[in-house]
Amino acid sequence: MTTIKDIAKTAGVSVTTVSRALNGYSDVNEATRKKIMETARQLNYAPNTIARSLVMKKSKTIGLLVSGFIRESVKDNFMLDVLSGANDYISNTDYDVILFNTNSSKQREKTYQQLCRERQVDGVIIQGIKTDDPYLEEIVNGDTPCVLVDIPKMGTKTGYVMTDNVAGAYDAGKHFIDLGHEKIAMINGHNQAFVSKERLEGFEKALSESGLSLVEVMNGDFTEESGRQCLHDLIQQHPEITAVFCASDLMAIGALTALKELGKTSPDDLSIVGYDDILLARYVTPALTTVSQDIHGLGYEAAKMLVGLLNDEKPDKTIIKHELIIRDSSQRFQ
Repeated sequence: MTTIKDIAKTAGVSVTTVSRALNGYSDVNEATRKKIMETARQLNYAPNTIARSLVMKKSKTIGLLVSGFIRESVKDNFMLDVLSGANDYISNTDYDVILFNTNSSKQREKTYQQLCRERQVDGVIIQGIKTDDPYLEEIVNGDTPCVLVDIPKMGTKTGYVMTDNVAGAYDAGKHFIDLGHEKIAMINGHNQAFVSKERLEGFEKALSESGLSLVEVMNGDFTEESGRQCLHDLIQQHPEITAVFCASDLMAIGALTALKELGKTSPDDLSIVGYDDILLARYVTPALTTVSQDIHGLGYEAAKMLVGLLNDEKPDKTIIKHELIIRDSSQRFQ
């Protein structure tokens, strides 16, 4: 196996010069650097990343830490799209990205800092943790550079990226109002999600500006089954409603299933709007009106911000664009 000593001998320079050139130090002459890099390529040199991380005290590895990554997660691809976006940015850097999952039992066994040390990551992108997560305070106040996805918290080494959930839900509310609906309900996510609070705030704001208020808010847990059950309960308790906003597409798809079970259809009997614009949204029947967010972009911008933090940039926040996508599940109130 080729070593830096072999490169130094072939290139006619010192081992120290080779090491500094390969590790990107700026004090190496550019012509010498090019010669060393070409020699390394000719000799098929592969760096020993473990040894280098011990010397540099950096692993050149970024972790994507997710909470609650379960089988249901495959349906909306949210976490996978975030990972894909992060990987697309990281692939153009000299970092690698790894995925690791956490849950409440793991968090009782070890701290967030212990987890980061075990995984030997320089920085972390975090998605899916709840407002009451025991890791959250440790993350925001910790020394490990971190970017939170959809969690508006900042620290000395922590920034965040998210969609403007208030504005997105506001657009959903305005859509129903423009269609003439007045008896409107909402199926929100669980109370421990930051986006649940913001989507409720934005939706209620749109209604209040028109002198309306929600007939009912029921909490699901962002799953298809919770949307199905909530819709059954809504129709039973409030048969007068004509429109329902769901805080995720999966819950909206569950609501469509419930309507079918009740012998009703959307949008003729009930207009439904979701949130996220997952792949399934355009293929269900009827195709789902929804608030689209650039999930891939969330991951991409999170990775971009994190690499900046690792290069001593200050923490910041990035807001990703959203768009109301009007399809077939909503129509004017008859």
